[in-house]
Amino acid sequence: MTDDPTAPVIVYDGVCLLCSRWIRFLLQHDIEGRYVFTAMQSESGRHLLHEHGLDPDSPFSMLLVEDGQGYTDTTAIARVLRGLPSRRWRWLSTAMLALPRTLRDVPYRFVARHRYRLFGRSDQCFVPTLEQRSRFIS
Repeated sequence: MTDDPTAPVIVYDGVCLLCSRWIRFLLQHDIEGRYVFTAMQSESGRHLLHEHGLDPDSPFSMLLVEDGQGYTDTTAIARVLRGLPSRRWRWLSTAMLALPRTLRDVPYRFVARHRYRLFGRSDQCFVPTLEQRSRFIS
């Protein structure tokens, strides 16, 4: 578990292969270790989803909790990208947020709703390496 209780938390679907790739991407590109992660299947993930008005049993969205505020869908993705150290990800974040939310979220929701069929599903949650474990909340 992380030592920083104020670190932004990303709640993701631990059995979704697309979501696991997203977490691997962030582990690679978040070289400062800004973000911590929890699977929506975990007790902490379920609690955060419920706390921010999302149904833990039927989540169609990832959740970013930053400074006590919850962000979902493409807004969450854009905010996460903005927090990465590379300028290219901040530029992509700005471009995403320039679009109206309805235009951004419709394709996101489609992919989220069909993520298992499109990308597959694992029998177990993503398992971090020993070095990565400090970035995960159980």
